[in-house]
Amino acid sequence: MKAILIINSMIVFATIASGIYLELSKSNRLGKRAGMVLKASIGACSAFMLTAVGMMVPDIAFAATEGTATSASGLGFIAAALCTGLATIGAGYAVGAVGSSALGAVSEDQSILGKTLIFVGLAEGIAIYGLIISILILGRI
Repeated sequence: MKAILIINSMIVFATIASGIYLELSKSNRLGKRAGMVLKASIGACSAFMLTAVGMMVPDIAFAATEGTATSASGLGFIAAALCTGLATIGAGYAVGAVGSSALGAVSEDQSILGKTLIFVGLAEGIAIYGLIISILILGRI
């Protein structure tokens, strides 16, 4: 487990170092190579992270088997964490898309500021819905 995390950390640091090198070199012929290096390192990092998480989930789900804790409660905690995490990622993506569009629209016509704030608020509501569902899941455990 530690070896996977160490390898993943080395991949992340190599990605950062290669990005800094390619940015400082400012060569046009390195543009395609930079894209290939970035795609390969992101793929490798994602694969190692998924492997690490896959190795940790059984230990987390079945860690507390004494007393009132069961495997169902462990899976409930994982479900609550996934619900909150995925809802937050979705809300961040939505706010990024809606917020940048709203900023562009307000820069052209300042009278539509209120309407654009409503759309940004609706996008932020996605995270609140995920949090509410997580609280409901934790209440059932």
